[in-house]
Amino acid sequence: MLKIGSVILPDFPLILAPMEDISDPPFRALCKEYGVDLMFTEFVSSEGLIRDAVKSAKKLDIFEAERPIGVQIFGHNIDSMLKAVERIERVEPDLIDINYGCPVKKVVRKGAGAGILRDLDLMQKMTEAVVKHTNLPVTVKTRLGWDENSIVINEVAERLQDVGIKAISIHGRTRKQMYSGKADWHKIAEVKHNPRIKIPVFANGDIKTPQDAERIRDQFGLDGAMIGRAAIGNPWIFKQIKHYFATGKILEMPKVSERLSMVKKHLKLAIEWKGERLGILETRPHYSNYFKGIPDFKQFRIRLVTENNLDEIYRIFDEIERYYG
Repeated sequence: MLKIGSVILPDFPLILAPMEDISDPPFRALCKEYGVDLMFTEFVSSEGLIRDAVKSAKKLDIFEAERPIGVQIFGHNIDSMLKAVERIERVEPDLIDINYGCPVKKVVRKGAGAGILRDLDLMQKMTEAVVKHTNLPVTVKTRLGWDENSIVINEVAERLQDVGIKAISIHGRTRKQMYSGKADWHKIAEVKHNPRIKIPVFANGDIKTPQDAERIRDQFGLDGAMIGRAAIGNPWIFKQIKHYFATGKILEMPKVSERLSMVKKHLKLAIEWKGERLGILETRPHYSNYFKGIPDFKQFRIRLVTENNLDEIYRIFDEIERYYG
């Protein structure tokens, strides 16, 4: 058993990483069905939230079946962050996560996300202010540093633990790397094995298979695996990892019929959540990933990502079912 404040998780929890335009309620529902232990919302702009921007407010939609779930927030202004925390508390998440890892230029140039890795004093001050402003457990997701010449993750972990965060998730790349190169799990493990660090340390980056998760747990001694891109169109990865841990055997990838059933459920949930037009549009990016590796699927993918009529989409689903038997 592992605890993040009052949140109780199994040993070595599997965590769905917060991903913009991906980890919304429809996708989270599927990941929950396949065994994820903890999830986060898409990252929420503190500035957008305090202005009551529709997109930011919509990201606070959370449901009982998703628990435990955290809301992830980002920003560069402490006052705005604190006001946003007050707004977040109204939806009663299980925890609040601060994003200090997003490498996207439009976020970084404002000093938010991974941009704050160049100002550790501000990072510490902001984190302490958030911790003191809420009774919810506060966690942090960040990166190793700004670039290879400023790997500051050990100092970051110590300073943020000292001001009260309850867990830290570390993407094993620098901001400069973005998503290129390989995630450095060794540097994440250095944080875990720092005698000063008592909070859970979760690994993120390049955890793509059950064997990867096993190495994170057994070879590197980390407390859990946060999975992002490997779960896109592949929510069954959580079930595969747990099956491998329990049996030592690899579950086969789902047949086309199971993938099709999952896609239909995803589309249905998306339409229920955001309406037919947006539901159709926001499910489109997932089709390629759900059917990745299926031979001759291009003919169906092109139609699925361009079709706006719901009845016609279901007719394409029927064709897929007949084609692959």
